[in-house]
Order: sequence, then C-alpha cells, then structure tokens
Amino acid sequence: MPKDIDRDEVQRLANSGARIIDVLPKADYEQFHLPGAISIQLEKIDAASTKHLPKDQPLITYCQDTQ
Repeated sequence: MPKDIDRDEVQRLANSGARIIDVLPKADYEQFHLPGAISIQLEKIDAASTKHLPKDQPLITYCQDTQ
C-alpha cells in the first residue's frame, strides 16, 4: 500500500534492503537521483520494466515534488 515517508524512513528502508525507484524524466534522474536509485520513467512503468524487481522487498518510488 503506497504511503508518504520522510527521508529518515527512506534511509532506514534502504539500509534494510529496499529498492529505490526514481520515476523522474531521464535528464532529472541523471542530475538529481538518490545514490543507488534505479531509473524507470513514470510513463514507462509496466510489467516488463518492473519484472526484474524483487517481490519480497519494499520498493520506494519518488519523483519531483510539485508543491
């Protein structure tokens, strides 16, 4: 179930094996991604692009804050 988390929770989950998925456009990913993040652009997320992701670990997705 999706939920908002803060940076401390991101760090805790990443340290516990969670995968970080960056859905920013490619240019933004190259400039701003978190260390270890995987780039899967939002408009390209589908079953084929995510089949390699672990099913038994949390996934953290993030994008640019528009507020």
